[in-house]
Amino acid sequence: MTHWFHRNPLKATAPVTFNYYGVAAGPAASKICSDLRSSRARLLELFTDLSCTPEMMKNASDSYFSLLQGFINSLDESTQESKLRYIQNFKWTDTLQGQVPSITEDEAKEVHRSLKIAAGIFKHLKESHIPKLITPAEKGRDLEARLLEAYVVQCQAEAQEVTIARAIELKHAPGLIAALAYETANFYQKADHTLSSLEPAYSAKWRKYLHLKMCFYTAYAYCYHGQTLLASDKCGEAIRSLQEAEKFYAKAEALCKEYGETKGPGPTVKPSGHLFFRKLGNLVKNTLEKCQRENGFIYFQKIPTEAPQLELKANYGLVEPVPFEFPPTSAQWTPDTLAAFDLTKRPKDDSTKPKPEEVVKPVKEPDIKPQKDTGCYIS
Repeated sequence: MTHWFHRNPLKATAPVTFNYYGVAAGPAASKICSDLRSSRARLLELFTDLSCTPEMMKNASDSYFSLLQGFINSLDESTQESKLRYIQNFKWTDTLQGQVPSITEDEAKEVHRSLKIAAGIFKHLKESHIPKLITPAEKGRDLEARLLEAYVVQCQAEAQEVTIARAIELKHAPGLIAALAYETANFYQKADHTLSSLEPAYSAKWRKYLHLKMCFYTAYAYCYHGQTLLASDKCGEAIRSLQEAEKFYAKAEALCKEYGETKGPGPTVKPSGHLFFRKLGNLVKNTLEKCQRENGFIYFQKIPTEAPQLELKANYGLVEPVPFEFPPTSAQWTPDTLAAFDLTKRPKDDSTKPKPEEVVKPVKEPDIKPQKDTGCYIS
């Protein structure tokens, strides 16, 4: 599925050993630290493991975060922070300043579900945890509100692309497909607007992707809206709608070229060569020619000078983020375990803090190359 060709690099993190010599004073505390070390290592390994399934990722993340909760929240479920809240600093890279084969129906459902979960995670972090950071998020960095909101909306838009592909394959009513495409275009426009105040040097490539997707799905909306108008014997309006689809498709095609030439985070690809893009161009061309033929033989209707207003609302298929919560605190955390961490024995020279000159190595991402360009086909 070559629809989602823009991806910011994976966010890398500096090593964390959880070695608190002297502070972790008992066996229970030492085991917590050991389990944290191994569960974190396992989670990081899965990010670049091509055989990783969503279930494996969820189990690994739950294992790590259930242990980490004891360093963040009080064990009595009050609003108080854990006494270990400030014992460990973390350091990450910044993703902005720092093609796939055809898929089965089950895989498409998994993509759809995973994108909704991702949107829920970004939303939960933005609303519940980022405001509590010890060091406030810097403007234009990954944890800043504008970027997190853009990720939420982009995940929703990309999940809806699965819905549209499914609706097209099952030959649902053109009116429903047009409405879904229009809503998806609005999602991409909203994400692009969210990033509009960022420094172009960091956000230009990402914004090109969002803008071209907005134009692409607007073209889809006008194309299928034209089919709806033709079915209602409004051939003149249908031709005007298809002409507008043609205009937005041309805009998307120009943006594809600009995307490939724009420097910044993300892969270097030629989206206009992907089958999913070419298929829309052929669909618009063929549908417009059909409308023009019908108008010349049957309807003889005048073609409006103004394009029809797309006031379409989809009643089905709209994507909402799946609500997310971190797993409950691990059962290994008890008052006795917490008491086994003696902060008075913490070294004055705090080696847990990352040194200013410490460099976080980027994540080496797997090179996924499709065997063939099949577009978005769900069998």
